[in-house]
Amino acid sequence: MDYRILGKTGLRISRMGFGGIPIQRIDEQGTRALMEKLRAAGVNYIDTARGYTVSESYLGAALEGMRDSFVLATKSMARTKAAMARDIETSLANLRTDFIDLYQVHNPNLAQLEQVVGEGGALEALLEAKAAGKIGHIGLTAHSKEVFEKALEMDWVETIMFPYNIVETQGEALIHACAEKNIGFIDMKPLAGGAIEDATLAMRFIVSNPDVTVVIPGMAAIEEIEENLAAAENTAPLTAEEQRSVEAVREALGTQFCRRCNYCAPCTAGISIPNVFLMEGYLLRYGLEDWARARYAGLEVKASACTSCGLCETRCPYNLPIREMMKKAAAEFGE
Repeated sequence: MDYRILGKTGLRISRMGFGGIPIQRIDEQGTRALMEKLRAAGVNYIDTARGYTVSESYLGAALEGMRDSFVLATKSMARTKAAMARDIETSLANLRTDFIDLYQVHNPNLAQLEQVVGEGGALEALLEAKAAGKIGHIGLTAHSKEVFEKALEMDWVETIMFPYNIVETQGEALIHACAEKNIGFIDMKPLAGGAIEDATLAMRFIVSNPDVTVVIPGMAAIEEIEENLAAAENTAPLTAEEQRSVEAVREALGTQFCRRCNYCAPCTAGISIPNVFLMEGYLLRYGLEDWARARYAGLEVKASACTSCGLCETRCPYNLPIREMMKKAAAEFGE
């Protein structure tokens, strides 16, 4: 197993980690089997979140007796000091530990990030928890380039998590900036939320980029761990044949896959277009229907509000048929 230092945290972690979203669809016993497999393979980085329903508690039970073998990371969507303080305590209880290695601000938009760092914001609770020895380090996760860019300027940010894969390369320059600033880069969505079927090629693409500190594929089966491990262990540059395969995947997904670059914004109806497609991906490809529907229900404006004005399509650099995609999403979610 290849190990890297997670930026300014100083933590030594495996190049491939474990993404905890999919274990929502298995159970504690199955999660324990996954953890035992990971430990035997030398994988020591585990990612979960308060928002992943039972994920924290499943991991807490599964890690009994082997907590010290892992670097444990979780995250919260709390934006205020009081809410973040509560979430930290809940995470500690769920994970059955008195110390969480990395606690992250989960996917804020620019306005929410201002709230996080402002008076009475979530950052105050994180800093207090760090001083009290409850958490070791503080990071941030994002889906938008604008938030990624802003986070790079913030001294308290020790790690940044962002989507990066064969078809989502919009953050490549910012990922390189992470390396230059000694900020650990955590790669989520390595298979583009399941849209990329060739997991081996997807993992090879990511680990061939030296700026990626750790990649965290979501896994719910031993076979998935074995396949991803085999690919992650080969960090050599992509071969010519692999490069051709990468281009073929991009061509195949080019007319149907949202990269969340947000160039389509602002929507005249107020729809967060990338978030609609993000939730649709969870619905169709992750096998997490109830969770995806609940997250979609929380969106302020639903896909059905689309007026088919077409302005978004004129801005999309990938020429996506956004109006038709919105109709499809509205039909799938029922609103």
